[in-house]
Amino acid sequence: MDEVFKALADASRRGLLDDLNARNGQTLRELCAGLDMARQSVSKHLAVLEAANLVTTVRRGREKLHYVNAEPINAIAERWIDRYHRGRVGALADLKRALEQEPMSGDEFVYTSYIRTTPERLWKALTDPVFTKQYWGCEFTSDWKPGSTMAWDQLGVRLEDAEQVVLESDPYRRLSYTWHTFTPEFGKSVGLDDDVSAKLQAESRSKVTFDLEPVGDTVKLTVVHDGFDEGSTALEMVKGGWPSILSSLKTLLETGEPLPEPA
Repeated sequence: MDEVFKALADASRRGLLDDLNARNGQTLRELCAGLDMARQSVSKHLAVLEAANLVTTVRRGREKLHYVNAEPINAIAERWIDRYHRGRVGALADLKRALEQEPMSGDEFVYTSYIRTTPERLWKALTDPVFTKQYWGCEFTSDWKPGSTMAWDQLGVRLEDAEQVVLESDPYRRLSYTWHTFTPEFGKSVGLDDDVSAKLQAESRSKVTFDLEPVGDTVKLTVVHDGFDEGSTALEMVKGGWPSILSSLKTLLETGEPLPEPA
């Protein structure tokens, strides 16, 4: 956590994070365009932010895209804001953002976490319903082969659809699948009102990709959830849900117990 505070101590690095927060997924060239700073200096600042895990990168062809990573900030909140005060703090933060900022752009969610485990064990945690039920509250049924369907069992509702499929499956390295169908039954199970549930049902199906990369005695897990419509309701929901799920996954693998209230 010391690296996070050291990285945030520099105003230029905070400015880069603000720039990415306003428009995530920028290349180095795009980040340099609006700054009175040499390209080499921007690269050095980004390297510090990456080392602190405040910025994560995803390669798309020849381009290297940079994203704000919420995991270290979420870890700070987990450490110093107890769960009974998070709702109040979150409400105040939402009000402050609504009053001071323009709506955040971007049509994907990117999150990187370093987990003290092995690729094999992390893969099992992502695919084995015994594991997923503990930290996610959800069970999957699939043979995890590309093109195979997936069934989701969550909160007493079973979600099955011919388009709910595995897209990529490279054991211990990469897993990708389409997101679940939003049915009226699912909406009722999670307490959504009819208008929100209808919006979700009308949106295009998104997809999630997990990249696993061994780093010393840890595994770097990068989650990219994309394919959302502009102004997607589902995107706003997963932005709030993924940090909790992935924090609980990390805790389960490192301590043997998930967080007290799995998402």
